[in-house]
Amino acid sequence: MTPAVADRGREAKAALAPEAIRARLLAAARELGFAAAGIVAADALAREGAGARLEEWLRRGWHGEMAWMAARADERADPRRYWPPAKSILMLGFSYAPPEDPLAATTRGREAAISVYARRKDYHKVVGGRLRRLKRLAEELGLTARIAVDTAPLMEKPLARLAGIGWQGKHSNLVSRRHGSWLFLGSLLLDRRLPADEPHADHCGRCRRCLDACPTDAFPAPYVLDARRCISYLTIENRGPIPRALRPLIGNRVFGCDDCLAVCPWNKFAAAARETALALRPQLAGLPLADLLALEASDFDALFAGTPVRRAGHHGFLRNLLVAAGNSGNPALAQAVRPHLAHPEPLVRLHAVWAYGRLADAASWRAARRRGEAAETDPAVRAEWAETAAERRIGHQ
Repeated sequence: MTPAVADRGREAKAALAPEAIRARLLAAARELGFAAAGIVAADALAREGAGARLEEWLRRGWHGEMAWMAARADERADPRRYWPPAKSILMLGFSYAPPEDPLAATTRGREAAISVYARRKDYHKVVGGRLRRLKRLAEELGLTARIAVDTAPLMEKPLARLAGIGWQGKHSNLVSRRHGSWLFLGSLLLDRRLPADEPHADHCGRCRRCLDACPTDAFPAPYVLDARRCISYLTIENRGPIPRALRPLIGNRVFGCDDCLAVCPWNKFAAAARETALALRPQLAGLPLADLLALEASDFDALFAGTPVRRAGHHGFLRNLLVAAGNSGNPALAQAVRPHLAHPEPLVRLHAVWAYGRLADAASWRAARRRGEAAETDPAVRAEWAETAAERRIGHQ
């Protein structure tokens, strides 16, 4: 093909009507396995004043240590600031509805409960791969496009609502009448204005199951999340100690939490996801806490290779496991906790002290405390020894 012929081909594609481009993209999205798709104008968030709500949320500190939320807040409030050519955004939902009730795992105190989304291949890679194929199609149709999968500064859930995919429930997550609470989101920003879908109406009504189900009371009001109290934030995004007052409320959840999602009544319409690329890994269900506490860093990397759990890091995961062990009510786990009292990482030692204090018998506790306090140089861990000792005294009165 000569350059002139190629140029005429591109011109012909560029001349396609917006309605035809929209139809081609939506059809391709379905063929690629996306469960939901819709288009929103790139200026829609700005027109409805999303920036003011985001600014207030940040002002209250509800984003916790997620400084990246505030650092690019202006881009989040208006996608055109993130990518100036944007005229439209193709929003996409990829179903990961589980075949079983995720809440069942949170009642087995001797096993680790890992969020449904994390017991499979990292969705960023799977959804990102499908988006790249859509991007190529958009380019063939004469558009310029940019991919975004969670890591870009986009307010994906509000954009998905405006694109008609679902609505933001009272737990602040997206809800679909067909797919419940189980949708991964991705975006394809486009430099051409295409016909947009109608925003989705709210169908929560008077229901507040998600709010009442939250173990840590992380919702100051309906539709508002205080991330600092959210178990997903505490076990994943938070890199420091888990606040002592919240530790007993976490139960055996060691990476993420599904409670507010799982209780949503709209999930009864969601069929289990059949995408093999995101199939649940059976070896990551029902893992005993004792076995996980014994993992070396290399074992941790191997067991969770390719999954989101790696994001916590070995030390962060040990922190979460120790909290779960402390909540287990199983004194036999004290033996698995004890070696971590001398762990080289202060974050791990601190949570080991707390867990051991809840599991060990009196004689073992006294002996461990004498050794631990004598060797400890970190002020926070020394304070943990003292606070845990005081809790044990109160508990035994």
